[in-house]
Amino acid sequence: MIKNIVVIGAGTMGNGIAHTFAQSGFQVNLVDVSQEALDRGLKTITTNLDRIIAKGNLTEEQKAETLGNITTFTALQDAVGNADLIVEAATENQELKLKIFGQMDEFAPQNCILATNTSSISITKIAAATKRADKVIGMHFMNPVPIMKLVEIIKGYSTSKETFDAIYEMSKTLGKVPVEVNDYPGFVANRILMPMINESIETLYNGVAGVEEIDTVMKLGMAHPMGPLQLADFIGLDVCLAILNVMYDGFKNPKYAPNPLLVNMVMAGKLGVKSGEGFYDYSESKKAEKVARMFSK
Repeated sequence: MIKNIVVIGAGTMGNGIAHTFAQSGFQVNLVDVSQEALDRGLKTITTNLDRIIAKGNLTEEQKAETLGNITTFTALQDAVGNADLIVEAATENQELKLKIFGQMDEFAPQNCILATNTSSISITKIAAATKRADKVIGMHFMNPVPIMKLVEIIKGYSTSKETFDAIYEMSKTLGKVPVEVNDYPGFVANRILMPMINESIETLYNGVAGVEEIDTVMKLGMAHPMGPLQLADFIGLDVCLAILNVMYDGFKNPKYAPNPLLVNMVMAGKLGVKSGEGFYDYSESKKAEKVARMFSK
């Protein structure tokens, strides 16, 4: 039975995954390379719990219990001694993930399942960095994790039925809807989503329409809750680029080749919400400008 969870990475996805497990009653060890990163992650979790309380869906006591279920660590080997499941949620970088999985395999108990939240990288390749390929699996949560119901459960070439069944059923206890997916570049969600985002950037690049116009067409014409360019900013343009590169390398199909505008924006550090600017401006000065306009009306 899975009781003790380790989450590696306290960033956007990692703190959301830790929050979700902890709120469901699991004991969670949250690991990152610095205490500052862990503190930021806990602050985000606290803020998100307060939002749930404000909506009347959580009590202060439940918030305290959730936070009490989370312990932080800066050394992986200190966090995984009694782990039943480790979920890696580090940056979408293949070499980094392979390194982390080698460490996870070295320090975790033999029966521990090793999962990755990768959005595109081969589970089979990641599993090859371990000596327990049958216990390696993909758990691709959607952002924001505490709200979004979907989890792609991705089987590597050697993932055992026992491992798959355990993770599939456990995902339901988190209030999620697990979907079985096979191990191909981009899986399902990003194999469909990223070409759409890339085509939206292509449309902008070719001067067919502006940013807000493209997003408005998709929101009002296709009933998308968020336009593709705004969604790209929310995901992170560097993440979008990394996923497209994985699919382009994996399929060798030019339809997955990232648009030059996306490449240039990432090189220029315009990564979306997290950098303060992408296709939209998220800077403090822009926020202040919006507030000033609102009060001047």
